Order: sequence, then C-alpha cells, then structure tokens
Amino acid sequence: MGRYVVRRLLQMIPVFFGATLLIFLMVNVMGDPIAGLCGERSCDPATAAQLKAEFGLDRPLWQQYATYMGNVFTGDFGTAFNGQPVTELMATAFPVTIRLTLVAIVFEIVVGVTLGVLTGMRRGRPVDTAVLLLTLVVIAVPTFVTGLVLQLLLGVEWGWIRPSVAPEAPFSQLIVPGLVLASVSLAYVTRLTRTSLAENRRADYIRTAVAKGLPRRRIITRHLLRTSLIPVITFIGTDIGALMGGAIVTERIFNIHGVGFQLYQGILRQNTQTVVGFVTVLVLVFLAANLLVDLLYAVLDPRIRYA
Repeated sequence: MGRYVVRRLLQMIPVFFGATLLIFLMVNVMGDPIAGLCGERSCDPATAAQLKAEFGLDRPLWQQYATYMGNVFTGDFGTAFNGQPVTELMATAFPVTIRLTLVAIVFEIVVGVTLGVLTGMRRGRPVDTAVLLLTLVVIAVPTFVTGLVLQLLLGVEWGWIRPSVAPEAPFSQLIVPGLVLASVSLAYVTRLTRTSLAENRRADYIRTAVAKGLPRRRIITRHLLRTSLIPVITFIGTDIGALMGGAIVTERIFNIHGVGFQLYQGILRQNTQTVVGFVTVLVLVFLAANLLVDLLYAVLDPRIRYA
C-alpha cells in the first residue's frame, strides 16, 4: 500500500504541472488583461506598458509560467489587479465553498444512496419507476432554473429561507443552495447506485450468502452494498472538485461569495492571477480526491489489493 501511494504521488507531479500549464495558457489567450483592467476606455500606451511591467506581463509566456510556479511553491499565488493578494481572496472564498460542497456531498450520499438502494432492491416496482422519472426530470432541468424556482418559492413567496445568503454563509443558510448544487449529481448517484445494486444482486457471492442462510440485512450491508458502492464512490470523489469549481451558477443565484463568485469576477475582469490561482488549488483538490477514492476501493472490496 505504501509503495502504491508513493507511486501515485509521483504520478501526480506531471499531471499537476501539465494541468496548470494548460490552464495558464488558456487564461492568457482569453484576451488582454490590461485592456480589461482599464475598463471600456483603452489605456494609453505608457500606462499599458507600466502595468504590464508591474504585473510581469511584458515577459515571454514561458517565463511568466516559470515565475508563477516558483512563487506558488512558496505560497505566493500572485496579486489581483485591485492590489489584494490572491491568498487573501482564497482565505475568504474557499471556506464558504467548502461548506457549500460539504452540504451538497451529504445530500448526494444520504439521499442519493438511499434512493438508489430503495429502487435497486425494488426494481420494476412503482417506487422504482417514480424515482427514475423524478431523477430524469432533475437531470433535464438546468441548475439555474432549479435554483431560481426554489429561491422564488422558498425565499420570496413563502419566506422560509433568505433569498440571498449572508456574507458569513452559515450551514443553516446553505441547505437550499447545497441541494441546488447537488441536484443533478444526486440524480446520477441514485441511478448509478440502483444499477450497480441490481447487477450485483445476481452475483455468485450473493447467491452463496443467501444459500448459507445469512440475514437479509447483513447480506445487503456487508456484501451487496459495499461492492455496489465502488462506482458511486468513484463518481462522488471526482464530483468534489467539480462541485467546488462548478458552483458559479449556484453562488451567483444565492449571492454566495465563494470560489465560484471569485472565478466569475476574475474571468469577467480578465484577472489572470486570480483565475489561475484558484484553479491551481482546484487541481490539487481533484488529485487528492482521486487518490482518496483509489484507497477507498480496498476498504470497500476486500478483493482489491494494492501491491
């Protein structure tokens, strides 16, 4: 197991550099950040040259990337165009988005897996058909429509929640935004759990457990559910980073100043340092989540061993 972890960590190094390089190049071809900094009116040549020299934009692109990565390993993610360090923006944005992501993941695990087990054990029955239709509707409806409808009904019409989340973003105010953020993933988790459970019910080891006279609950929890959750854990593990990076719509609807809000502002203002800094951290989140998922395989399925 130790060798496997070391090998995976070594494999992450080229993946990290490749992903950050690709992001750096893509962000730099979005447009001239100095033009976005000056607003609608174009900067005069002297001011543009001074700003490019100040932010290091007058150097070759490869040199900019090398300088940026060297600063990243010292904890310096650069400075936004408003003069605020990117690390300060991260310190205020990431805790909010992490709380929102935790709420969304809880919905995925509790509601999604529960509905998946319920339908997988009752395949073909009315409850199975009803849940499948409901998940199909959730997948078909865009997230911004779901968020705006819930905000209008629960926040404006009925007054059950705040239409916009407070700046400190407590967990109590993130329940509905978390449900909106997790809605599509929750539907996929439900369908994935149902399919995996229905397939494994016909496996030889399940028939053997039934023939041995084991209690039904023990067969489901210790044998059937553990192996059936492997594809679900894979999906949820990769979904962690996607939820954090893809929360732009949800955070805009509920006025949450998290990672999605900062990314939106950075892209809108063509703020290279902000966008690249936040996405660099999200790449690390993706890599760590995938490593954790691979290690959980051996916990869920005893047949999986890492040499």
